[in-house]
Amino acid sequence: MSSQTTDTRTRILEATVRTLEQYGGRGVRMGDIAKASGISRQAVYLHFASRTELLVAAIRYTGDQLDVDSRLAPSRAATTGVERLRLYIEFWGNYIPEIYGLAKALMMAQDSDEAAAAAWRDRMLAMRDGCRAAIDALHADGTLAPGWNRPKATDALWTMLQVPNWENLTIECGWSK
Repeated sequence: MSSQTTDTRTRILEATVRTLEQYGGRGVRMGDIAKASGISRQAVYLHFASRTELLVAAIRYTGDQLDVDSRLAPSRAATTGVERLRLYIEFWGNYIPEIYGLAKALMMAQDSDEAAAAAWRDRMLAMRDGCRAAIDALHADGTLAPGWNRPKATDALWTMLQVPNWENLTIECGWSK
């Protein structure tokens, strides 16, 4: 990819994130993103074949900008299941405030916007994979609580770590972010 192509792609991704946050995710069209990027709608389509592809790329770009892989490294390198679980929850709890504007925009739009739903689902499935890895580490250590199996424990952890739960605790209940 040429430098100009990369610069244009980056400009589009950054404009997408800004526009989604500004509009709360609702009604954001390719034309809105093109305008915010300072390019034509056709130029946006040259870089992203569909709106879904663009929204998925934008949320992944945000993760890349926030260095998500490096931030997950301590959890991934943990030597015990309990440590992996603790570090993963710590990572996620610290990460949510940084992605909250974009996350909220996609969550608000997902019921009526297939592309937003696909983008948010993509990231929540990745988060679920992190939950599964933590639960698998607990199971491998023999520290998964009696009565829990890996699928149910993964479901429970994934549900507890959902952004709306963080919202309830920090916004409604006044917990620190």
